Amino acid sequence: MSNLKVLFLNASLKDSNEVSNTEALFEQARKIYENEGVVTESIRLAEYHIPYGISGDMGDGDEWPMILEKVKQANIVIIGTPLWLGEKSSLATLAIERLYGSSGETNQKGQAIYYNKVGGVIVTGNEDGAKHASASILYGLSHIGFVIPPNVDTYWVGEAGPGPSYIDANGKNNDFSQEHIEMLSYNTMYFARLLKEHSIPAIGNTL
Repeated sequence: MSNLKVLFLNASLKDSNEVSNTEALFEQARKIYENEGVVTESIRLAEYHIPYGISGDMGDGDEWPMILEKVKQANIVIIGTPLWLGEKSSLATLAIERLYGSSGETNQKGQAIYYNKVGGVIVTGNEDGAKHASASILYGLSHIGFVIPPNVDTYWVGEAGPGPSYIDANGKNNDFSQEHIEMLSYNTMYFARLLKEHSIPAIGNTL
């Protein structure tokens, strides 16, 4: 697996000066990936200037093109988001929109540049909405060309109303979340390896 790379796009509204519960859940996956020899990288989107839009480069100091280059180099892309009012964060929506803005770019076979890449999602929060947010993100990734394996939505949510988040609630000890973090990790690795060795044929799949 040493020739695989995972890119985690953390859509927390916090920069790295604050602890991210979404990042903490991803850390459980990172351990599995790195134990299997997979290279991992995490980007906190809140730390970058990413204008709204669906262009590859919006100009005026737009830092998204740098992030997009990392997406292009990755075999697995995981979007992580907190829940706000039962929805994915605004930064998660922004990331999907900016990814969509480059979905017309093609690889050497004439396919969308996201073909033969694997997608997944990680969600944390103190309220319901994890499956809704996951469905929205995974559909968006699939629509622009990512392959979505089974069981690659991993989440942890606390009880209804205000309360401790993933870290303070010792979410890493939650059996359900731990089982799903393992499924996400191993299923994304399996399909990424498969697609690296046997890419999707160009027939019927060119832009």
